[in-house]
Amino acid sequence: MTEQNYPVYAEITGPIVMIGFGSIGRGTLPLIERHFKFDKSRMVVIDPREEPSDMEILKKHGVRHIKEYVTKDNYKELLKPLLTEGEGQGFCVNLSVDTSSLDIIKLCRKLDVPYIDTVVEPWLGFYFDKGMSNADRTNYALRETMRKEKAKNPGGATAVSTCGANPGMVSWFVKQALVNLANDIGLKFEEPDQHDREGWAKLMKKVGVKGIHIAERDTQRTKHPKPLNVFWNTWSVEGFISEGLQPAELGWGTHEEWMPKNAKKHKKGNKAAIYLEQPGANTRVRTWCPTPGPQYGFLVTHNESISIADFFTVRDKDGEVTFRPTCHYAYHPANDAVLSLHEMFGNGGTPQPVHHVLDEDELEDGIDELGVLLYGHEKNAYWYGSRLSLEETRRIAPYQNATGLQVTSAVLAGMVWALENPNAGIVEADEIDYKRCLEVQMPYLGPVEGHYTDWTPLDGRPGLFPEDIDTKDPWQFRNILVR
Repeated sequence: MTEQNYPVYAEITGPIVMIGFGSIGRGTLPLIERHFKFDKSRMVVIDPREEPSDMEILKKHGVRHIKEYVTKDNYKELLKPLLTEGEGQGFCVNLSVDTSSLDIIKLCRKLDVPYIDTVVEPWLGFYFDKGMSNADRTNYALRETMRKEKAKNPGGATAVSTCGANPGMVSWFVKQALVNLANDIGLKFEEPDQHDREGWAKLMKKVGVKGIHIAERDTQRTKHPKPLNVFWNTWSVEGFISEGLQPAELGWGTHEEWMPKNAKKHKKGNKAAIYLEQPGANTRVRTWCPTPGPQYGFLVTHNESISIADFFTVRDKDGEVTFRPTCHYAYHPANDAVLSLHEMFGNGGTPQPVHHVLDEDELEDGIDELGVLLYGHEKNAYWYGSRLSLEETRRIAPYQNATGLQVTSAVLAGMVWALENPNAGIVEADEIDYKRCLEVQMPYLGPVEGHYTDWTPLDGRPGLFPEDIDTKDPWQFRNILVR
């Protein structure tokens, strides 16, 4: 893809309002410019910070900046005039923290404005509210608020909920991986269409998948060592800390025969997930990625852990669940982020006073290897995903590292789909056309590959010490969780 042949996918006829201009906002801006026709004078970025580097980018691109927090008290009076200014239909791109996705979606849909975000985000204070139960602080609870709104007000202006790399892109990877796997084992099947949730779920059951890891390894290295008392990350530090201090959560599969003592079930909703009474970023699991092979990952809560398990649930005619895959994140961040977490939890979970997102100029090399590991079937385990390098990222898109580009390109794909399907209502990435979205996103993902592995969580176990493992089924969560 060269400067001359960027495809223009659609026209945005009204104002574009971007909420938040952190690492993802900066990276998304040039992709919007490349792939949509719109009036630059009608684009505005709302962000309370005025970092000199950010202001320089906005000035260079001719985009207006409003220095303002979007809050529960001001969001309607702030956003409504911006979204409805002039003629045409605008677009709201919410890439912020501490802004209620649900409230802003309701406003946008009332104004007939399409919307996209990368997470079901609550208003400021939710993540650290000691007055709330851990069940109420989960992503399951946040997702349920969105599901209720969708059921209450179906159809209408499209709002694409939770559409970044993960959640988002990985849901498209799961479908592609499942189709690849079904073909490779010689299964005769007809691929379900995007609206046939039940068909997709039955296909996964037929293929014999027991579970899915969102298996990621970030090997991006900095040019200089991390100083003490600073949290470094390759994407939003605030976002990572917030989700990392939520309870660990996972979609809970029907093959599981053991549950951790501190695991809790939900009493309401679809009941597709459980949570642990411990923070996700301090919970380790065994998983596998192509570059390192076997590795530890953190079981950080993510919307896709719940939405994928929910989407691929098979029920009988009485509504009883007959199949559901286990699904969870298994994330090994960049080494400096691992060190930052170690420092934070060593200090009683108190975040460092300085937060910093590493940009492409501070990094030496490395890749973000982000994919889905479908396990428990007759070919054991299959990883499918993006192996995007920092080097390639620098070549194909400005203002971001490899981690960022996997997110921003998914935002682009979700926006394209929303404009092509303007009255789809509230949707998650699992519910939209995975082929179309990957078609838009692929030029930005580096090598996208599938890899089979014979590895299981029982490899090398038990070692020199006794372990509580299930030798009959390697793919029990009992064997995956590091205890």
